[in-house]
Amino acid sequence: MQLTAGLRKAASFRAEETALVTPERSFSHGDLLDRVARLAGVFRRFGVGAGEPVAILAANGREYIECYFAVLWAGGVVVPVNSRFSLPEMIEQVTDAEPSLLVCDHSFLNSAVQLAEACRCLTAVIAAAPNVAGLPKLHDYDAAVADERPCADAGRGGDDLACLFYTGGTTGRAKGVMLSHRNLWVNAVVTSLSFGFDETTVALHAGPLFHLGAGARVYTTSIMGGRHVVIPRFSPNDVLAAISRHKVTVATFVPTMLGMILQMPDLDSYDLSSLKLITYGASPMPEAVLQECLRRFPSIRFGQSYGMTELSPVATILSPADHLPTAPRHRLRSAGRPIVSAEVRIVDAQDRELKTGEVGEVVVRGPMVMMGYWKQPELTAQVLRGGWMHTGDSGRFDADGYLYISDRIKDMIITGGENVYSVEVENAIAAHPDVLQCAVIGIPHAKWGEAVHAVVVRRAGSSLTAEQLIAFCRSAIADYKSPRSIEFRDDPLPLSSVNKINKAALRAPYWTDKDRRVN
Repeated sequence: MQLTAGLRKAASFRAEETALVTPERSFSHGDLLDRVARLAGVFRRFGVGAGEPVAILAANGREYIECYFAVLWAGGVVVPVNSRFSLPEMIEQVTDAEPSLLVCDHSFLNSAVQLAEACRCLTAVIAAAPNVAGLPKLHDYDAAVADERPCADAGRGGDDLACLFYTGGTTGRAKGVMLSHRNLWVNAVVTSLSFGFDETTVALHAGPLFHLGAGARVYTTSIMGGRHVVIPRFSPNDVLAAISRHKVTVATFVPTMLGMILQMPDLDSYDLSSLKLITYGASPMPEAVLQECLRRFPSIRFGQSYGMTELSPVATILSPADHLPTAPRHRLRSAGRPIVSAEVRIVDAQDRELKTGEVGEVVVRGPMVMMGYWKQPELTAQVLRGGWMHTGDSGRFDADGYLYISDRIKDMIITGGENVYSVEVENAIAAHPDVLQCAVIGIPHAKWGEAVHAVVVRRAGSSLTAEQLIAFCRSAIADYKSPRSIEFRDDPLPLSSVNKINKAALRAPYWTDKDRRVN
């Protein structure tokens, strides 16, 4: 179970076929393998050995794809730095991971220089940027690769640590999630089989590669010998242009991205005939957005993945068959069924398994569960107690084995002793034709403890009022679940670094100076 094995296999049998497409140029499987082996040699020359972290701070591009494999080839551990962090947050992450080497591109050269000055652990920066030769600690990426001889693969795999992904930065101190070769290899193989990936797959990487939701698809694509198409960052225009130009067959988005694509006025002008599959996940999918996707793209299959970084990252899949018109419509509200490598249970506060239909915490067991949190043994023991990963999500199973996620347990609103799951309220609000975006949060209430509050962005030209929208919700869900107050905004709702609506930022003003904070 080596994450570099797919590169070797593809280069052995299809060396001249295209493996990687970037806005600047393309690389064959043979070229990519050669560059990875040379870059690994560079890393070893700078002291990277078995289990040594190497940090990456860059926009999506060839450097990121090469580093995803070259670090492992050298025997090291991949540490993507969240490029949307503030500098103090980056410093905290790098200081925690303790890499001696940082790779950056021209977009983040200034940040890399500041990190090198602030983080004692960093002894060198390899920068894919012009005119860095001779600067303190900085070395030219392309020159170093060109001058280095290819080295042999270190041969690490199985339970060896492969990647350190940081998560949870929006709710507190970011945690380093330790994922092994086995964790990521199992995820790649199982999702490939579930979605039908093979050597003909042309995968678009549009989400940020510092996040495992996007990064996992890098390993999935290469293990199956497919082709990577990389764009620096998500924009609807760039996504649609890349699909059309490079004949992309598979694309992965978070729901926010799909909503933005649907709003493109010239959407029908792009040739999307090559696109066979769209997978989505990472945050709840509004039913109205999904239904519109199915209507606008009838020839494209859809699949949903549910999981988290700690699960490498997939635990359940709602298959393309479940999205067909012949499938029960209510299943579109589910997260699908557990993948073949995962056991999933619903448990109560005492970790006792609950019956079908009862809501409790989702726990997962299987070879995709993380090794633990970096340098946090107590937290690791807490979330992995009893041999099960405690996700912090609440949900239930139906009689057919489909998992329905209710909410993040910590995001659950308790109003007057009643539990309100924000996903259900958001689905009700999003069904209104005048609603463009929405988020539901709990805010302080003197009598009820918390009140259900909605933050809404209306479609252009709409005169929708709070009273009208609350009445609309009450026609679909129980009165106690409906918003007690609605705030309308003209600007898009704030997004986290992985394009999820940042509820922590929306809650913060309401909970300032309160004894209890909802975060």
